[in-house]
Amino acid sequence: MKIALATDGAMISPHFGHCSEFTIVTVEDGKAIGTERVDNPEHQPGFLPEYLSRLGVSCIIAGGMGPRAQEWFASKGIQTVVGASGSVTEVLQSHLAGSLEVGESACDHPDSAEAHEGHGSCNRGNHSNHNDHRGHSCGHGR
Repeated sequence: MKIALATDGAMISPHFGHCSEFTIVTVEDGKAIGTERVDNPEHQPGFLPEYLSRLGVSCIIAGGMGPRAQEWFASKGIQTVVGASGSVTEVLQSHLAGSLEVGESACDHPDSAEAHEGHGSCNRGNHSNHNDHRGHSCGHGR
């Protein structure tokens, strides 16, 4: 399985679509066996779920993601884990151990794809998506 982490350098990005790159981790038997970084090619509604699906990703971990994007990922069979924060290494280790604790999505914007294209609509301190995935995994241990 492949997990994509929305990253800005060594840290989890607060918004998957505006991250500078994706850290893609190949996981076998609950252990990371390979890691690569790919630049974020663009952010437009519906593009990244298709792009990451073509790369073989089955799970994405990010600080924040709007509900429409989560629906698009689900339609591609990609699980989403939002509300993660911290270093890529710590988040990945916790996720693989099944102990990743995440809070609310760091992204707050309307469901409308048109509204999402506006700038400044994602604010870390203002949460409308109340997902709580304490201990949530992307199925690596199932």
